[in-house]
Amino acid sequence: MKTKVNRETCISCGNCYSICPEIFECDEEGIAFCHLDNNKMEVTIDAYLEKSLIDCVECCPTESILVRK
Repeated sequence: MKTKVNRETCISCGNCYSICPEIFECDEEGIAFCHLDNNKMEVTIDAYLEKSLIDCVECCPTESILVRK
């Protein structure tokens, strides 16, 4: 799986980086991004983090977390 955040629709709720700081963090404005590859959806997420990633997707109120298999 690969992931990134649609930064245009992110509302800075903090759910993703609270649930999985190994993948997500926020910038100085509070907008989330995938810090593993600077939000480019190029790095494959380690298998042990996949459940946390799915939890992030399900908890995002704006459906801003994109995932590709």
